[in-house]
Amino acid sequence: MKKLTLSVALLASALALKAQDTTCTYFTGKEVYEFDYYADTILYIDRQYDKYYSINIQKGNVLCLHLSDRKNRLRKVNIEYSNGEVVYNVLNSKEHVYYLKPGAVRVRVGRPRLLVLGKSDR
Repeated sequence: MKKLTLSVALLASALALKAQDTTCTYFTGKEVYEFDYYADTILYIDRQYDKYYSINIQKGNVLCLHLSDRKNRLRKVNIEYSNGEVVYNVLNSKEHVYYLKPGAVRVRVGRPRLLVLGKSDR
């Protein structure tokens, strides 16, 4: 009986893990690529024209940010969560990959800069 309960629990957790989807957004200079993490299929290519590039995340999804500027730069990243919390970060953007924890609904990524002053540009 214990083995049956354990196998049902493992099956349920495996199905729950498959329901979570990972989307990758790759930043290189002003170009932005969004692709499916598992299939390596480019979904679209865009350019960062504004001060911040916004990414909306569907409920249950995880976002992988790949910041790949050619030189050592910093980027402001504002993360909004479903509970209303907003987290402000300054991230190194030379070949660094960041995974956001589940619950994030919107991410704003700033342009690459040599020096970042101030907390945020709301």
